[in-house]
Amino acid sequence: MSKRRLAREYALQTLYYSDTGRLSTDDSALYANGFYNDLDAETFAFCKDLVTGTNINIAAIDPIISAKAQNWTLARMSSVDRAILRMATYELVFSADKAPAPAVIDEAIELAKKYSTENSGKFINGLLDQIKKERKA
Repeated sequence: MSKRRLAREYALQTLYYSDTGRLSTDDSALYANGFYNDLDAETFAFCKDLVTGTNINIAAIDPIISAKAQNWTLARMSSVDRAILRMATYELVFSADKAPAPAVIDEAIELAKKYSTENSGKFINGLLDQIKKERKA
């Protein structure tokens, strides 16, 4: 498993805990600091950026997802799918890292296949394909 995929998995877990109320948004960055100390410095920095960046920008991320999710509300989505979509939207639209959009989408699909339902990969692919158009040059 690549280091960036591992960072995304850890970030997903943290965002899921935050979304389900097991962690406050403020505590999620602290959680990442204490829990993911097995990562090398660069991978940890990427993981922490995903968690903090998603949380900081969530008020802007949720309307983007909602606008593209026809016949779906955020509340109706599973917590795992919602966390994946938020993290990938952060990475596509707001992150300074500017990883290639196909790589971000592929990673999100793989996370959905591993952690969510049978149909989640297709659902996430469809939404993120529309959201990638929001990316600033």
